[in-house]
Amino acid sequence: MKKTFFYLVVLAVALMTYSCQQKESDGKCHIHGTVGQPALSEGKLIFLVPLKGPATAETVDSVVIKDGKFEFTPDSVQMYKILLDYHYRFGFQQLLIVGEPGDIMVSIDSISSAHGTPQNDSLQLWKEATERHNREYNRMLGRAEECKRQGNMALADSLKAEAKRYHLDYKNYSRRMSAGLKEGLLHDFLEGLFPLTYQRKMADGTMVTMDADTHEPIKE
Repeated sequence: MKKTFFYLVVLAVALMTYSCQQKESDGKCHIHGTVGQPALSEGKLIFLVPLKGPATAETVDSVVIKDGKFEFTPDSVQMYKILLDYHYRFGFQQLLIVGEPGDIMVSIDSISSAHGTPQNDSLQLWKEATERHNREYNRMLGRAEECKRQGNMALADSLKAEAKRYHLDYKNYSRRMSAGLKEGLLHDFLEGLFPLTYQRKMADGTMVTMDADTHEPIKE
């Protein structure tokens, strides 16, 4: 009897392991989410919205937050935004994710995050770098503006130049990440945000290639 029970336990564990392995290798995107501030979020709708294209009933998915949790299994490999119903969105940071195959662990709160798949791990690093950049860049510009109001134009110009260099460092960091990824949704997203060049139509109708950082024409 004991031996039979032992074999049943082993069989159950084997089946559970197999089930988990199947889920990990089924080629689908599984988003497992938790939401903070339960007094505000419990029972509310949370949405999975395509980053590009129309947001319609056919393209947007939604579920009810229950016990502080939610799950999505999108059937399209693309980038998405995760956000609460707009009536209850205040205090919750919307989150950008890459809907790629695998298990993505998502936390939605005043500061949201995602990890678990290669592109989402990289996206989380970029998100944190972006937030640090935005805080420091805005602080520099704020100081420059304060110096300008006080009449200290030399220091204001110096701070603006420092902010410009800091912003360029951030753009180049993003470009290096894009180049390191080589391909994929996150690569394309970052490359689109921070191109090295762009085209400008001149008064005579000709198209000129411009440096995206200096906004000066690139000599052929």
